[in-house]
Amino acid sequence: MKQKLLLLATGLLLTAFSSQLYAQTSVRMRDYGIRTGVMQPGPLNAITDVAGVKVGQVTLIEGDGIRTGVTAIIPHEGNIFREKVPAGFWAGNGFGKIAGTTQIVELGNIETPVILTNTLSVAAGMEGLISYTLAQPGNEKVQSVNAVVGETNDGGLNDIRGRHITPDHVLQALAQAATGPVEEGNVGAGTGTICFGFKGGIGTSSRVLPQSLGGYTVGVLAQTNFGGVLQIAGVNVGERLGQYSYKNQLEKADGSCMIVIITDAPLSERNLERLAKRGMMGLARTGGIASNGSGDYVLALSVAPENLVRNTPLYTPSYLHNDDCSSLFMAAIEATEEAILNSLFAAETMTGIGGRTVEALPAEKVAAFFK
Repeated sequence: MKQKLLLLATGLLLTAFSSQLYAQTSVRMRDYGIRTGVMQPGPLNAITDVAGVKVGQVTLIEGDGIRTGVTAIIPHEGNIFREKVPAGFWAGNGFGKIAGTTQIVELGNIETPVILTNTLSVAAGMEGLISYTLAQPGNEKVQSVNAVVGETNDGGLNDIRGRHITPDHVLQALAQAATGPVEEGNVGAGTGTICFGFKGGIGTSSRVLPQSLGGYTVGVLAQTNFGGVLQIAGVNVGERLGQYSYKNQLEKADGSCMIVIITDAPLSERNLERLAKRGMMGLARTGGIASNGSGDYVLALSVAPENLVRNTPLYTPSYLHNDDCSSLFMAAIEATEEAILNSLFAAETMTGIGGRTVEALPAEKVAAFFK
């Protein structure tokens, strides 16, 4: 185990060096004076505005064809296997590969962090999560781990068949997960993704309810790799940019989107599923159409400390009433919409496998539509 940790530490140093080489300064939608929705974002306008949530990312950009990575989301700072997280799941369109959802549907919780990566690296994501969970103090006798791993297909820019993601990359992303600002755009699981014909990536956002509605926070992180006709704050941006026709967009709209919603509101598993459904409403507000070949999945988690699922004879959680969920639904819709749009504004033009170049969203031109 000591040798494994030494190798992991070495990998972290190499990853940090690589990240410095390829790091970008994330410019977000609000930096261009564009606002969506009416609710107030948190201080970071990120999923990490929910207390205790950590995000770690490993980005692989090598040679002419490796453009991929891993994004790890750790919902709380404890032993997640021992303090399971209430969860809901929704498939907006099920043409994708996501591990661990049958347990969410059946038992209403997750027992590992959430890993996002590319389609052919789901197995590596599971291997990394299993190793991570077995190594946690208190898990010495664990013999079954239900790893939660989502994906999108980054084969348009990445040598996806090379399967360059390893379990160690997953462990690195988990080891460097932190609170605070979340890097967006061409990073982690969004390194090689494409969205609305532009460079996609990782995006995040949050909303904080006023105290009169509970003061809860809803945070969202999205991995964007899907199609449609881009809409921003009600403006048909895709059509105005002249890039799309009806026929061409339908033919090129396939892809995927992974959306992770986390709140500190004490929601039941049933209402977390309802919250997850609202993530697809946020996607629709951006112009996404959940096409036939798209894997559009939403996970919704509640990290309210009093409701974490522990190994006790009786489980007596305290839940919000249905009548108090509407403001959370609205927050999830707005934060999902902005997370997706932030992934586009933060992404940069990228050339990948086969010399293919995918242009970044022309943000200055888009901003002019709102002046």
